[in-house]
Parts: sequence; C-alpha cells; structure tokens
Amino acid sequence: MGFRLFMLLVVMFPLCFCVDAACSNRNCKLNDKCSSNGACGAGLYCFSCPFGSLGSRCVRSSITDQFKLINNSLPFNKYAFLTTHNSFAIDGEPSHTGVRRVTITNQEDSVTQQLKNGVRGLMLDTYDFDGEVWLCHSFQGQCYDFTAFEPAIDALKEIEAFLSANPAEIVTLILEDYVKTPKGLTKVFTEAGLMKFWFPVTRMPKGGGDWPLVSDMVAKNQRLLVFTSVRSKEQSEGIAYQWNYMVENQYGDGGRRAGSCPHRAESSPLDDKSKSLVLVNYFRSAPLKSITCKDNSEGLINMLQTCHGGAGNRWANYVAVDYYKRSEGGGSFKALDTLNGKLLCGCNDVHACVAGSTSQAC
Repeated sequence: MGFRLFMLLVVMFPLCFCVDAACSNRNCKLNDKCSSNGACGAGLYCFSCPFGSLGSRCVRSSITDQFKLINNSLPFNKYAFLTTHNSFAIDGEPSHTGVRRVTITNQEDSVTQQLKNGVRGLMLDTYDFDGEVWLCHSFQGQCYDFTAFEPAIDALKEIEAFLSANPAEIVTLILEDYVKTPKGLTKVFTEAGLMKFWFPVTRMPKGGGDWPLVSDMVAKNQRLLVFTSVRSKEQSEGIAYQWNYMVENQYGDGGRRAGSCPHRAESSPLDDKSKSLVLVNYFRSAPLKSITCKDNSEGLINMLQTCHGGAGNRWANYVAVDYYKRSEGGGSFKALDTLNGKLLCGCNDVHACVAGSTSQAC
C-alpha cells in the first residue's frame, strides 16, 4: 500500500502543479481561486468575502461598457449606470483639516479609480465649511473638522480630468446639498473647470419624455449631469432639482426589505412616469464593509427586480451601492449587466444583446 500511495502521489503531483500553474499570470477567470490580483484576468481582482465560503476568488472589478458593446444612439434614460453612495467617503483618505476623522466610510477607491472602473454616478454631500464647499458627513446637521473629507474642488477636479481624457463618457452627480452660500456651487464648479461639460436644465425632459440621445450629448459635449436636493437652486443656479426628473426608492435599511421598494419622502412614488429616470439605492444605514460583498450579490439583484415592479415595470437607470467592488463574484457589475440587458433588448445579460450572441440569458 505504501508503494502504491507513493506512485499515486508521483503521478498526481505534476497534475496538481499544472492546474495551479495554468491559473496564474492573469489567466484566472471569474470565480477561479486565486492568491493575488496578478493571477486574475482583465477586469478581475482577487478578493475573499469575509463572511462567504468560497475563499479567495477572482471577482469583477469593472463594468461592461454598454456603449461600446451595443451603441450610444438611444436616449440617455434607456441605459443603466453604476452609482456609488457617498463616493467621497473613502477608506484611508488622509485628513485635510489636521484633525483625526471620526466618521464612517462608504468606498475604498479614489473618485478617479471609481470612474476608471466604470462608475458613472457619484453621490456627493456638499457643505459650507471653513469658507469653502466641502464634501463631508454631518454631525447634527453640520460639517465639522472630524467629519470632513476634502474640499469639493479636489474631487471635482478629478471628474474634470476624467471627462477631458474620455470625451465619449457621461458622468452624473447627485448632490445631497447643504450649501447655503449664494452661488456657492456655481463658484466651485466654475473653478474646477466643469462648466464646459454642463448639461443644461433647459434640455432636461418634462412630463416623463425621453432624454436626448447619448450620441447627441457627446457631440454637444454636454456630458455632466448635476442634480441637487435643493429645489430653489434650479431657478437660482441652473442646477436641476433631482426629484423633478427622477424617482428614488428609500435609502438605507428601509430600502433593503425583501419584497418591498418604497419611495423616499422627497421623491414622487416610484410609478410616477412623469419622471423618466429611476434611482435604486441598495446599502445599509450603517455601512458594514465586511458583509457588503454579500449585500452586493444576490440581494441586490433581487431588489432590482422588486423595484422594477414598484416603478411601473421600469428598470433602474442608476443603482447606488457602498463598496461597489465587493462581491461574491459579479456583484454590482453583474447587476448592471442585467439592467442594461433588460433595458436594451429584454435579456438578463447585456452580452446577449449582441447580434449573434450565444448567451442563454434571454
């Protein structure tokens, strides 16, 4: 028996070695076991969900570009876009006030890296602080040096650099807006060099009509959509009041109850078709990074289906999550593939929309 076992090991060891060697140097595919990011193929990285049972696996780290895969010739509201909740609240962001920050975070990548990975909607909380506009979490409704992340102009300059370097891309900013300084937002957007990309309120559809074609928005270089939570600023600064143009489900824990998709208080009911954009939030009231990988997987897909029914059989255009790259495989990126598949060709995966596709997702 000892000799036979020895011979079996002699035979099996090279086989095992070859299997491991075959999945390395960026050859590993989605859900393959991995030991480092360098083992995973393009658009993947090596990640272990702390509360999962799969161990370290190659999971997705970027979107499928629906414009390159299919086209950009449809109205803007016929596509879906990955959105990060509190895009500015980044793990490891150094203090810009000289005071240790004592507040929660919601993301791990810089704004620039989020955009490079395909995020196209950024949720930013804007406050008056220290004589400027800052991105900040609040404490009792105010921005403090221990809850502040960075001057807004720093993040806005990252967005300007991305739009300048990527002339076919469109970015949406959704502002939870606490800026009281007159024209304060206009000033910081101007100083960041973003007004040249501004999509004007006058072109936004009323009464639930279609938005302009994406190709037209690109041709006119009107590639930055900005929405504010302050109604009066649509008149005073030309910044669109968010809930004139979109419906939104409840954020936080109230938006995560299985089988239910209530609207947030400021929004019209989700089935109000006089607003042609749909935003679905799916994140916890208090972010728990360690389990977000599970939240961003099956639970997210299920909630998008529930909210589709709640929105009068309309699929979400924006889906907002915390720690957007964390998943047990496809995560928020797979959710976007599903949304764009549904919007563009009625399939469960946008890849099935390509002529001649062999996908079984339809």
